[in-house]
Amino acid sequence: MNIDRMRKVDYFAGVPLCLVATLWVRLVGWLWGDKVSPPKKVLFVELSEMGSAILVDPAMRKMQRDGNAELYFLIFKSNAVSLRLLNTVPESHVFTINENSLLNIAWDSLRFLFWTRRHRIDTVIDLELFSRYSALLTGLSGAVNRAGFHAFYNEGLYRGAMLTHRVMYNPHRHIAKNFIALVNAALAKKTEYPFSKTVVDDSEITLAQAQVDDVAIAVMRAKILKEYPAYDSTRHRLVIINPNASDLLPQRRWMQENFVVVMRNLLADDENILVLITGSPAERDRAGVLQKHVHSDRCINFAGCHELNELPSLYQVAELMLTNDSGPGHFSAVTPLRTFVLFGPETPTLYGSLGNSTPIYAALACSPCVSASNHRKTPCNDNVCLQAIKPEAVLAQLRQVLAENKSAEANKQTSK
Repeated sequence: MNIDRMRKVDYFAGVPLCLVATLWVRLVGWLWGDKVSPPKKVLFVELSEMGSAILVDPAMRKMQRDGNAELYFLIFKSNAVSLRLLNTVPESHVFTINENSLLNIAWDSLRFLFWTRRHRIDTVIDLELFSRYSALLTGLSGAVNRAGFHAFYNEGLYRGAMLTHRVMYNPHRHIAKNFIALVNAALAKKTEYPFSKTVVDDSEITLAQAQVDDVAIAVMRAKILKEYPAYDSTRHRLVIINPNASDLLPQRRWMQENFVVVMRNLLADDENILVLITGSPAERDRAGVLQKHVHSDRCINFAGCHELNELPSLYQVAELMLTNDSGPGHFSAVTPLRTFVLFGPETPTLYGSLGNSTPIYAALACSPCVSASNHRKTPCNDNVCLQAIKPEAVLAQLRQVLAENKSAEANKQTSK
């Protein structure tokens, strides 16, 4: 379903529904009393962002480790594959909602309410930033513990009063730390107002690494060989370019002509470099246009040539990646791949990758222009924040890493 339409439904239908649901939740609480208990079966709700499924992983593992809890997850169907990169939550514990139409959303939402009761979910952690839809699912889930971000005195973020653990959202801390704060609230031994009065150390948001075996790497190399028959894994150096960004925030896209300049120059620098343009099958045509503008047989349209859960094996055989601020910037964080992420309407302070990543950010006075308070919708139609990032500056950083890697490899060969 169209993103703007979803936002409108969330507002115009969500606000009155949250009011009604709040009255229902309070009535149920009054009739049956307060039954808050230690979390045992914990459901995490993150519907719309694939990258957030990676950023929440440290929080989920903390709940698993400190709370000895069984984990469940609720996500939109189109984003569910992102959970398979680390497999922290078993496939059988993932509930998906088909977001293609209002009818599908309504039907799956009803099924979800039965599903939570069948699995005896006692704790729900709503990771969404003030979404009324996720608040409704959380409040009506039947769980006795319900943690999420609460507006408190912030205007315009109403989504009812259905939480038992109201956490103060901190826009000055990385979102992964905000997610940890939600878990801390659910695990708290006493009530706080607001939750969570805890320190979240940098060490708590360290990501687990994906397990990639030799078979997976061999399969990936065979896919590259299919697209470029001259590929030699002992000689060629793979550079990944991800020029895409989701429709949720198209302003995150760096200029296509800038990507072309970067690719042409890298290919001219070293005859052993292969550039792979990645993306989903739906993005293959757009990637093909970029490929044609580069005018090199060593620039390969790799969009749609692999499954999303095969990305860790691709990242294992690559040398570096340049990407817009989107899912791949977070997916690569579960591998050692050196990644450069272009930021514009959002800030790396809040949404930076947790991996071996370097943000490239102009930091204009108007950036970031999207936040929880505007439901990540910006009025901007002229993303100067990304136009200000010139290909020459990006090339300088990429070339430095490639030169360092080449020197390290030469020293390694000499020492043998």
